[in-house]
Amino acid sequence: MMRVFEFLVALVIVVALGVLAAVVMPGSGHVERQLDIGKDMRQVYDMVDNFRRFPDYSVLRALDPSVQFTFSGKAYGPGAEISWVGSDPKLGNGGLTIASATPEFDKIDSNTKDASIVWNLDNGWRGLDKHFTLDLERKGSRGQLTQVTWSYDVAYGWNLVNRFANLYIHGDPDTFIQSSLNNLQNVLAGVPNIDYSQLVPYIEQTQPTPILLVSTSIARKEGLEGLDDAVSKAITEIQAAAKKLGVNVTGPRILITTNYGDQTYSFDVALPIDSSTLTVNGQSEQLTAATPPSLDTAAPAEASSSAKAASTGASLAAGSRDRYGRLVVDGDVRATLAFGGAALKGVWNGTFAGVPQTRDMLKAYSQTHGYKFDDVVNRAYDIEVKPEVKDAGGNITTYAKYDVYLPITDAPAQTPEQEAGIQPPTLEEAGPAESSSAPAPASSAAPAPGASAAE
Repeated sequence: MMRVFEFLVALVIVVALGVLAAVVMPGSGHVERQLDIGKDMRQVYDMVDNFRRFPDYSVLRALDPSVQFTFSGKAYGPGAEISWVGSDPKLGNGGLTIASATPEFDKIDSNTKDASIVWNLDNGWRGLDKHFTLDLERKGSRGQLTQVTWSYDVAYGWNLVNRFANLYIHGDPDTFIQSSLNNLQNVLAGVPNIDYSQLVPYIEQTQPTPILLVSTSIARKEGLEGLDDAVSKAITEIQAAAKKLGVNVTGPRILITTNYGDQTYSFDVALPIDSSTLTVNGQSEQLTAATPPSLDTAAPAEASSSAKAASTGASLAAGSRDRYGRLVVDGDVRATLAFGGAALKGVWNGTFAGVPQTRDMLKAYSQTHGYKFDDVVNRAYDIEVKPEVKDAGGNITTYAKYDVYLPITDAPAQTPEQEAGIQPPTLEEAGPAESSSAPAPASSAAPAPGASAAE
């Protein structure tokens, strides 16, 4: 009986000590980790102000390769949500919601010194009001670095059991932050290091369009003059083919970039036409979308001969199909159905030299916002909506306007800029008012001052 009494006394003492220890323990927990990332702040901000790239950099997939993610709420900014279901009991289920982002995305530019984004957390970790805070601070002599401080905060209240969880805050929460922060740096390393803060991109649903095209290329050193010559020659061929076919050209010229290399720029020059059914060599042909060349060694003989002819530069017979499935019309002219589906659209007002830069901006923007694109299957293209105007001396009096498109998949209906109703500067705002204000001669290969990338 005495031993039972002693045991009960000892138990009471242990419980009392435990309660006392829990009472004196802090009612909240905090842990943080910090890393300098060699990217512009806007890119880092965009990556963490939406959850579409979260599966790529969070540690969750490493803990459980079969974890399933679901997006809900808004696509970007406060209100965006992601949840996950794990098959590993240690990982469990959970979710995140973007609670706040300061300042707003359209206020982030080269002069912004810091920003902060808060994610509310709902998972099996003990405690209340669980949230991550990602503080961004511009660093480096030129502001080229972004210091990311990723912290976790939790309130335990007077739940004494929860208070003991503070002893383990350097376990799962700390590991989650450190591993995910390192992964975030690796994912951002794949994004082109370009400032797109002046870009105002829109997502546009394009329609399948019949086009006639000519594939060509120039040496990069030829500059804008070489480009103009190549485009002019191709358009002349296309117009002659359209007349022969009895179809009408319905819009401005289109350039589809196939390879923007260090030495050579390869592209297709295209014009839209008003018919998707063409009569070639007396046969009615229905245009179809181009397809990547087949790697099947057992491909039909006609396709094999077409591929061989294309690789050797030999002419294909009119009415046949080239290695991309495009209809051979006449000489170098091909016909196909182009576009169709979602595309990220930007506008460049200036000389053509700014179009490649705008294209790179669209790609970087897509990567930070989680829009997928494939340069091999669905290539970027641009449309010269308004040609530039020059005076008698060859000086630019009015800049050209180019719509630049990057076909994308797995994207929301609108960009954040689109939802907010942000409008791009017009050609009139960006271009010179008169010939005396034109800053560059016609042969200039540099983007004209005052031109802008937008929409």
